[in-house]
Amino acid sequence: MTRDNDQLELFPSDDDPPPKPTKPKRPSGVGPALTVAELITLAHRISPTIHLGTSSWSFPGWNGIVYDRSASEAVLARSGLAAYAQHPLFRSVGIDRTFYAPIDASQFARYAADVPDQFRFLCKAHDQITSPIIFQRGASRAAADPSPYFLDAAYAADAVVAPFVDGLGPKAGPLVFQFTPMSKKLLGDPARFIDRLAAFLTALPRGPLYAVEIRNRELLTPAYAAALRAAQVAHCITIHPTMPSPADQSQIASPDSAPALVVRWMLNSKFDFETARDEYAPFNRLVDEDPTSRAQIAALAILAAARNQPVYVVVNNKAEGSSPLSVRKLAESIVQTA
Repeated sequence: MTRDNDQLELFPSDDDPPPKPTKPKRPSGVGPALTVAELITLAHRISPTIHLGTSSWSFPGWNGIVYDRSASEAVLARSGLAAYAQHPLFRSVGIDRTFYAPIDASQFARYAADVPDQFRFLCKAHDQITSPIIFQRGASRAAADPSPYFLDAAYAADAVVAPFVDGLGPKAGPLVFQFTPMSKKLLGDPARFIDRLAAFLTALPRGPLYAVEIRNRELLTPAYAAALRAAQVAHCITIHPTMPSPADQSQIASPDSAPALVVRWMLNSKFDFETARDEYAPFNRLVDEDPTSRAQIAALAILAAARNQPVYVVVNNKAEGSSPLSVRKLAESIVQTA
């Protein structure tokens, strides 16, 4: 892609001096890994509207990549975020625990206090809003009950949106409503589901950035895109075997009219989540690189930045084997393509 004047402003050139490294603040319990100059330069060349990060931060295998020492998952969950946020490329992170139960504003505020002003959180909404049935934790899949809050905008506003906004304040990024794959019986008529989704989205409080992530490709239709557009909600592009490619999703979901580009790079096509976890642990190296998805995400991010849209991309360890290393490769692809 040839740079024009606008692109030069969006993506600083090699002639622009990168910010000088500063001695990192040392959080209690664990600190950031030593930052190499190449990472600082790379981060300097990426538009500030592009927020890259990982799906979570509490992985002991990231010692030497993100953290300065070995630490347990519990220690990293409690005190690793401040160290994570000092990585030059990390301007965002996903909060997954809210998928299983809401958290209050005070917990969100504690997260916000650990990160710099330009950092943004991507948070998943409670799954009782996005699943018509709820499986009992630890029980067989036969032990399921109807969700009392499925597509309930009043519950979402009180239990999810309010603490998200009040606790994170300006550091709130996308609030993602993730709909896991549904059987034909649970989904029912796709058109009717989209109508219910549209009513839910328009009933939510205005102000936050909302995104919808689907895992049923039959829902990815012009009617779905129109429903999101009418509510000013972003489609969350998910890289997952159940869905088309990022480029194909973007063609249907009309990202040029969306309030933001939101991408979750979750899983390659070789494994399910459990197998990928076992194959890739401890998540300290790239095992199954996916250059096609990487290139498509980079191209979408560049186009969105050129349209002055905020960009949020979070990467899971199960995408290629190590999400911090995937983020670095993606950042390099963005800079090389811009």
